[in-house]
Amino acid sequence: MESLLYYLIFAFWFVVSLLPLRVLYFFSDLLYFPLYYCIRYRRKVVRRNLVDSFPEKSLEEIVRIEKKFYSYFCDYLMETIKLFTISEKQMRKRMRFEGVEDVKAAFEEGRSCCVYLGHYCNWEWITSLPLHFDKEKVVLGQIYHVLENKTFNDLFVRVRSRFQAVNIPMAETLRKIISYRREGKKMIIGFISDQTPFWNNIHYWTNFLNHDTPVLTGAERIARQVDFVVYYADIVRVKRGYYVCRLKKVAHDPRQLEEFQLTELYFRELERTIQQAPQYWLWTHNRWKRTREEFNRRYDEESKRVRLD
Repeated sequence: MESLLYYLIFAFWFVVSLLPLRVLYFFSDLLYFPLYYCIRYRRKVVRRNLVDSFPEKSLEEIVRIEKKFYSYFCDYLMETIKLFTISEKQMRKRMRFEGVEDVKAAFEEGRSCCVYLGHYCNWEWITSLPLHFDKEKVVLGQIYHVLENKTFNDLFVRVRSRFQAVNIPMAETLRKIISYRREGKKMIIGFISDQTPFWNNIHYWTNFLNHDTPVLTGAERIARQVDFVVYYADIVRVKRGYYVCRLKKVAHDPRQLEEFQLTELYFRELERTIQQAPQYWLWTHNRWKRTREEFNRRYDEESKRVRLD
């Protein structure tokens, strides 16, 4: 049954993706009104996140950002569908990368790299980065959380592999990195690190968008352990369907930094990016559902563990 569902969704997704982007953007415009005004998809979460993140903004400004976010969210959905069949030529034209030569220079030094990303602009199109490297010598891996629904998990893995990016389940990250290193391959490993950690994975808090925020620290831990050169993917939407991703080096020698300093550098970069154009961040996530007060209540001093009940 799951296999049948997979092929049905695959067929639908594939056929729709064959439409030109201008047609998909027409559907995006049609989708915006019911999504925002009728279905009101996660409107309360989005409004609360925006109000709390930008206390200096008036309600009128918040609503303006909110509407722009939903409009862009519809574009993001259509662009992700298009990723299924978009040509290499079109992708190179629509998603440009700056800083590629700096990454190649790191490879010449015998180093591999990791890239911090956020759920900002079209992060799915970042999977086209392998087009700019020798795929025989360089592995572009993206760390992802395996979805519970196998059908949708398999579909997303397939579409994210469109340009030979490798999908690495979170639990296998270090093992895969060590395996590629033994094979003599250079790596660019992407970490989307603006998600909410589970209670037992909370090791650090920072002030992010006016919130006391628990953050993921796995990317820092791995970067320090394997001595990656660390970059931040600063994505700018130039116009509809066109982006520039600037690969900004944030640490050449992560082992020289204090503990959690690399995590801080990432969140300060991401915060600046969001503040410049907040409508492009994924506000639908209940990002601040885990509070320090609740964490302290669950934390057991004797065992140094967090109760998960």
